[in-house]
Amino acid sequence: MKPRINLGKAAPDHYKAVLALEQLASDGAAKAGIEKGFAHLLRLRASQVNQCAFCVRMHTRDALASGESSDRIAVLAAWRESGYFSPKERAALALMESITLVADGQVPDAVHEEAAASLSDAEIVAVEWLAIVINAWNRIAIASRYPVDP
Repeated sequence: MKPRINLGKAAPDHYKAVLALEQLASDGAAKAGIEKGFAHLLRLRASQVNQCAFCVRMHTRDALASGESSDRIAVLAAWRESGYFSPKERAALALMESITLVADGQVPDAVHEEAAASLSDAEIVAVEWLAIVINAWNRIAIASRYPVDP
């Protein structure tokens, strides 16, 4: 792939604003009681859906460093078919995917109702902000073609 303009370097103030939003989303997730490792799994799942290799690698490493198991990371792409995730985590993953794929059904009522049945309002808000921010990061990395070399 040919290199492209690095959006972070070309518009550092914009990049810093996304970093600030990331910090707010991370703080909100922690305050809502979402484990740091699982927050990375949520980001990882959105990055898998968006096919953002840079973010997939980063959040895999971050999830491992935060204590997530390699098994949970390995089955994340097929989480619906595994027994590795609690009902609460499954609701959060479904919400993350739905927001990531917003053009496909506009976050269906059934997904939101499932989230509301399993998650507190604070957890829903946290997952939604994590989704918004990771989708922004995915688009920055993909548009800039951040390198992903061994």
